[in-house]
Amino acid sequence: MRPPVGMPKLSRRSRILLILGGIVLVALIAGSRMLGTYVDWLWFGEVGYRQVFTVQLLSRTGLGVAAAIFLGAVLALNLWIAYRSRPVFVPVSGPDDPLARYRTVLTERSRLFGLGVPIVVGVIGGLAAQSDWQTLQLFLHSVPFGQVDPEFGKDISFYTFELPFWRFLLSWAFIAVTVSFIGALITHYIFGGIRLAGRSGQLSMPARVQLAVLAGLFVLLKAVDYFLDRYDLLLSQRNPLFTGASYTDLNAVMPAKLILMCIAAFCALAFFAVIFLKNLQIPALATVLLVLSSVVVGAVWPALLEQFSVRPNANQREAQSIERNLAATKSAFNIGGQNVQFIDYAGRTQLQPNEVAADQGTIPNIRLLDPNVLAPTFTQLTQQYNFYGFPDKLDIDRYRDANGQLHDYLVALREINTDRLAVNQQNWINRHTVYTHGNGFVAAPADRVDTTLQEGATQGGYPVFQISDVANHGQGAIPVQQPRVYYGELAGRSDYAIVGGNPGTPAREYDTDQQKYTYTGKGGVPVGGLFQRVVFAAYYGERNFLFSSEIGSDSKIIYERNPRDRVQKVAPWLKLDGDPYPAVIDGRIKWIVDGYTTLNNYPYSQLTELGEATNDTLSGVERQPNQQINYIRNSVKATVDAYDGSVDLYAVDERDPVLKAWEGVFPGVVKPASAISPQLRDHFRFPEDMFKVQRTLLTQYHVDNPGDFFSNQTFWQVPSDPTSRGNTASTEGQQPPYYVLAQVGEQQRPEFQLTSALTALRRENLAAWVSASSEPNNYGKLTVLRLPTINSTPGPNQVQNQMESTPEVTENRTLFNNPNVTAIFGNLLTLPVAGGLLYVEPIYIQRNEQNSYPQLARVLVSFGGKVGFSETLAGALEEVFGTGAGQSTQPGQNSQQPPPQNQPPQTTPGSPQLSQAVSDIRAALDHIRQAQQSGNFADLGAAYQQLDDAVRRFEQSQGSGG
Repeated sequence: MRPPVGMPKLSRRSRILLILGGIVLVALIAGSRMLGTYVDWLWFGEVGYRQVFTVQLLSRTGLGVAAAIFLGAVLALNLWIAYRSRPVFVPVSGPDDPLARYRTVLTERSRLFGLGVPIVVGVIGGLAAQSDWQTLQLFLHSVPFGQVDPEFGKDISFYTFELPFWRFLLSWAFIAVTVSFIGALITHYIFGGIRLAGRSGQLSMPARVQLAVLAGLFVLLKAVDYFLDRYDLLLSQRNPLFTGASYTDLNAVMPAKLILMCIAAFCALAFFAVIFLKNLQIPALATVLLVLSSVVVGAVWPALLEQFSVRPNANQREAQSIERNLAATKSAFNIGGQNVQFIDYAGRTQLQPNEVAADQGTIPNIRLLDPNVLAPTFTQLTQQYNFYGFPDKLDIDRYRDANGQLHDYLVALREINTDRLAVNQQNWINRHTVYTHGNGFVAAPADRVDTTLQEGATQGGYPVFQISDVANHGQGAIPVQQPRVYYGELAGRSDYAIVGGNPGTPAREYDTDQQKYTYTGKGGVPVGGLFQRVVFAAYYGERNFLFSSEIGSDSKIIYERNPRDRVQKVAPWLKLDGDPYPAVIDGRIKWIVDGYTTLNNYPYSQLTELGEATNDTLSGVERQPNQQINYIRNSVKATVDAYDGSVDLYAVDERDPVLKAWEGVFPGVVKPASAISPQLRDHFRFPEDMFKVQRTLLTQYHVDNPGDFFSNQTFWQVPSDPTSRGNTASTEGQQPPYYVLAQVGEQQRPEFQLTSALTALRRENLAAWVSASSEPNNYGKLTVLRLPTINSTPGPNQVQNQMESTPEVTENRTLFNNPNVTAIFGNLLTLPVAGGLLYVEPIYIQRNEQNSYPQLARVLVSFGGKVGFSETLAGALEEVFGTGAGQSTQPGQNSQQPPPQNQPPQTTPGSPQLSQAVSDIRAALDHIRQAQQSGNFADLGAAYQQLDDAVRRFEQSQGSGG
């Protein structure tokens, strides 16, 4: 018989090259990870949260190493047992036995394979397990909720903090046993412990015992899995109407789990019996019993009960489960009776002018400026230079004027945007060392414009800007101590700035045309040393770090400049709201970012798609991931200083058990609520994403009776956005909620609140109106106005159709039939006024030319089926309610300021010659404006001559009696 042929051997040179290649590959991979880790370590040191970095690193490393050792050790032990118990004489099937060469190689390199394979498998397992570090930390720092589930009587923390960890351990035990079974099976096969010759094959006693024990361990783990499955049933989605254990789960599946657990334990004992018995029929029969039981007891019986007992009487059978779901969902999403006030609202459709004029809380504060429309207007009128910019969506906040009166404002920061640098400015020095920061806090009262855009006018309808920037030393209407902006929403992950330089060198950063600036804040990581230069040159792949003379001994690099990204790194356990906003706090510009603690394993609470619930037509915000949650709290408010980048986290819901658990993981990272200054608290807004989730749940969970919930008859829905057709930045979807300053219900004064209309399910009529207060003393409290079902109140889409079909609107050719402009419908606000609901919508126009921007043209008002359409809010109100209804509007909402210069004369209908002369004057004024913008003096002279001729024809037409 021929000796077995071994595997071909590599030459010494080939082995050396292969080893060197492996070392280089590992070094590149590990070096890249280590480089990123070191850069993160420097960044966490800059912001003062290195504890967060250390805890994450140790948690990931410890969990990964433990999982790797466990998995590798179990596999190594089973490979060793299989190898040591191999047959002494290995039968060979013939001279061409395909296993011979593998057997030879494994025998010669038994230590290499016996240790190398478990190490590789362990490393892979460790890398996978380390991502579950949050599960470990929540288990170690579990905090009781003080509430128990209605089925087992266990504290909610068992399901949210402890059960996920036991599931984690069980899953890795399954993996270890499965991998060990496969490894032992292959080893026994290669070394002859398992032979496939003949009809039935042969199995040596050591192989039989080892594989039977591993199979028994697997089945025993399955018994534990059945035991834990009982708790998972409290998150069952068997009934699509609600989350939680249904009647079938409680009366069929749960007993089945206990039965299957016992059968699995018996089956495991049958496998273990192989150690003493040579007959494999006993474990085989036990396995068949387990499989049949799983099918009959675990699947068929629940299906029969569901089909013939539950579905014919579902409203009665599921009543208990629905009642539990209602209670748990209201508690988990904070939409229970303690946080929500339901008010039966009259929904009046007739009001007298004096009743409207008497409203001093809502009417004077009606917002005319839409933050989702006017970003181009802010950009064109206050941008100054091409390298500055504003986000696609502006923000809304409230400030007091010189008289102490509260107003809502459109606010934004004039940020640096190096992507907009001209071609001749696009170099590394300009992008990263010269144009380093933005300039100014820009605000505009949201309830007014500068002048009214009258018929035929080309100016007016623009925000009344209030700017605090370097030019006025930050001393605008809203004063700031430091108007320079180094951290903002326009900064990408690769947008870094290098500030500072060699001592005594001239300032380099662009500040104004007259001065340069050198950063003096505490933000940034030192980059003056050679080692730091090498690190960041490798990290960004940029050689200029090594050779640029712009980097001196005092230089620092500012990176991770987006405020949302900074907060996410400091608090990786939070989900963040998609819309950070700037506010002036004690003279400093701060970004405010809302943080959420969420869970997806709160028993009986309704599982909700976060991304779907928060998705609407609003543009310019970060979308939430489409993950299922069934618990949410706005527990943390974070601030990021726009100048030095400092990050502070504040607890705003100190009762939240999830927050308490994370405070145990990262002690001292979140400051207590007592550390929040009054001025900071005055600028807290109830966050949009939280509100969107709550309003989605309120469409169903405003009911208390299980029967009403089951029938769906009283359900509501979030209406589609009726104005999205007029906004090219939007797509068809849900209407977003709107921040307004209004006085509703029992409120004693106007409050800044987030509001939304709700319509009846699959109907367009209005069913309810919900708002969330942002006032410090009433923060997060929800008010729901329920409209009577006897009378049908028009919803947003019905009102929008009515507005657009009003003859006065359709016949306005200046706005809607003018090929030179595009009409844009702004946000449709729904406002409670004197027992009724008032709809207000601004209309903007934008010229169809490059670099044009929207301006307010008209205001639409609807109430009780009547529509008002005017240049001013006061005028529109008086068209609906009658004379005197607009008396309570703000001066900027109804003032008729003198038209600007070169305003064409207003005429009454007359002769065709007179009308033609007026049209010629308007055309000439348009020609003048275009010539001024283009800088073409020849065209400008011709345009002025055209205007003189048109004015002369106008005067002649008037003198002739036209």
